[in-house]
Amino acid sequence: MAKKFEDKVKELEEIINTLESGEIDLDDSINKYTEAMKLVKECDEELKNIEEKISKIALEDDTLEDFEIDTVK
Repeated sequence: MAKKFEDKVKELEEIINTLESGEIDLDDSINKYTEAMKLVKECDEELKNIEEKISKIALEDDTLEDFEIDTVK
């Protein structure tokens, strides 16, 4: 079963805390770092997919159109 986004972020936070503690040896640090980078990549891909989905707006005729926010003030 695939992990939920929130679970991936929580696991990433735990890895960061472990690495920052300095209480693990070099080999374990390298393994944790590799695991963290994999999680970062998965989260980044998931966020890009979400961004792509919400950048479309459904029109009344059920077609999709790009949604752009006017940032001009």
